[in-house]
Amino acid sequence: MSEYFVNDAFVNHERWMALALKQAEAAAVAGEVPVGAVLVAEGAVLAEAHNRPIGAQDPTAHAEILVLRAAARIRQNYRLPGTTLYVTIEPCTMCVGALLHARVEQLVFGAREPRSGAVVSHQNLLDSLDLNHKVHYQEGILAKECGKIMQAFFQTRR
Repeated sequence: MSEYFVNDAFVNHERWMALALKQAEAAAVAGEVPVGAVLVAEGAVLAEAHNRPIGAQDPTAHAEILVLRAAARIRQNYRLPGTTLYVTIEPCTMCVGALLHARVEQLVFGAREPRSGAVVSHQNLLDSLDLNHKVHYQEGILAKECGKIMQAFFQTRR
């Protein structure tokens, strides 16, 4: 179990990633690439979403973007400090940019995205020293489960 203290609150990453996996499953059922995201603040879910670019006819409708939009509406603020984003797959460049602009405190993701992952697989954007905000990140939480749902989805497409 990956457990640690953030803001003096005990956090269990697997608990929140399991919720993100449920969102990924919903995306797969809808025929979308199975990526799910959950935004947590103060030990509670602030927002959750799954990929919807096809259904929404919107190339920006990634799970991460949708969760940030929903949370911003709830908080009535485009800044989301003190939040942790759980996402099943390593975010792309667009989503990393959105995390930075929203001032998300922490990113936790399951499996790497070898084609377009922008955190550790390619650009390593969150490690840039030029940024005015630092998003802390951790990878590998329920990585097998997160990768498995992607593999299963694409196997049915081939």
